[in-house]
Amino acid sequence: MSKDEILDAISSLTVIELKELLDAFEEKFDVTAAAPMAVAAAAPAAGGGGDAGGDEQSEFDVILNGAGAQKIQVVKVVKDLLGVGLKDAKDLVDGAPKPLLEKASKEDAEAAKAKLEEVGADVEVK
Repeated sequence: MSKDEILDAISSLTVIELKELLDAFEEKFDVTAAAPMAVAAAAPAAGGGGDAGGDEQSEFDVILNGAGAQKIQVVKVVKDLLGVGLKDAKDLVDGAPKPLLEKASKEDAEAAKAKLEEVGADVEVK
């Protein structure tokens, strides 16, 4: 299968299917497709000394509950956050409540929430 055929197949996936593909890719090849900014933000926390107990939550889900009054702006932010096409971003916003990010770090989840709330979206982090 050529690179172009693979890209064509991937472009037809939904956001959720793409996320599942990414998770499977990370697991199979033991790699992480994290953004460089997220890695840099997580590095100081990793060296923090282990004061926190093992019960602290380390993975968070960002749930879009509604777009608010500025739906177009919310679609643009979702598109940028997830790296998806405009149609997929619009479908996610129209289908709210929907999880946008799953198993994200606390820093990534809070950053996504802040960007979405800035444009008027109703967002929660679980």
